[in-house]
Amino acid sequence: MGITSQKFGTTDDQEVSLYTLTNEHGLEVSITNYGAAVVSLMAPDRNGKFGDVVLGYETLEEYVRNPRYFGGLIGRHANRIGRGKFSLNGASYQLTQNNGVNHLHGGLRGFDKRVWNVIGVVDDDRKILRLGYLSRDGEEGYPGNLSAAVTYKLLPDNELEIEYRATTDRDTIVNLTNHSYFNLAGKGTILDHELTLHADSFTPVSNELIPTGEIKAVENTPMDFRSSKAIGTDLSSAGGYDHNFVLRDFEGLRPAARLFEPTTGRVLEILTTEPGIQFYSGNFLDGSLIGKGGAVYHKYAGLCLEPQHFPDAPNHVNFPSTVLRPGEVYKHTSIYRFSCV
Repeated sequence: MGITSQKFGTTDDQEVSLYTLTNEHGLEVSITNYGAAVVSLMAPDRNGKFGDVVLGYETLEEYVRNPRYFGGLIGRHANRIGRGKFSLNGASYQLTQNNGVNHLHGGLRGFDKRVWNVIGVVDDDRKILRLGYLSRDGEEGYPGNLSAAVTYKLLPDNELEIEYRATTDRDTIVNLTNHSYFNLAGKGTILDHELTLHADSFTPVSNELIPTGEIKAVENTPMDFRSSKAIGTDLSSAGGYDHNFVLRDFEGLRPAARLFEPTTGRVLEILTTEPGIQFYSGNFLDGSLIGKGGAVYHKYAGLCLEPQHFPDAPNHVNFPSTVLRPGEVYKHTSIYRFSCV
């Protein structure tokens, strides 16, 4: 029980470490300060057997490439921005176009491809790791110097809390999240995982996965996860899931998702202060990536549940704003709660 660290490698002449946080029940999460990425998460099943429930790699070199963002902290703006363009205060900005003509997950070198500074480590009843990164004005096309920080807390009741903060010296946009891929069985696909989303509506997308601007009810659509159902049930009808769900408008920290894996009994509940959650079913995994233990990551090998503001928010006035101005503090919290039934 506690926090340990080890050298993970060197990139851009900077040493990178791997930190492992373990609570009194044996729940263990390993995080690297490269990309502030969650590398592994060991959780018990209903028989007390521990297994790694997130996809990822064994080496720093693989995280430097990491084309599918395994475990990474996504920024400066998570998800897609259409044509990589947005306007702010009457000025137009062109961001890096790294997803066809669109901007995805912060660009060619988003926050998941940067070495974060270790701000502090606290080892008491709560295991805490704080990391920080200064994103310079103009990086990937974004305006303003953005000072970002993330705090990982492993709590005694088998909760991983992630708190994000950011400040800026110039009006900018920001939308931070974690891009872990979960597989609560630790193997196979996620098609038999049962998912509940606390969302009555979602934001439809174009063929390029850019929101149309509509907010549509999930009722009578394959997007209806208000009651628990296996992910594979309506997956074909949906054409795979890569959609933002509009969470019910409760103030503060509230439930967003519940994921259950029937063979192990593992349950993941996500709570967040964010207005949306992106559900991605691993559609673009194609067997070309080899992960921990030699695992081959085929289609649907893992799923993402990313608490966030809505994709392409800067281009839709009816979406919650992602604008951050000097003197303001961007802050949000997400909790990942693990249990068994």
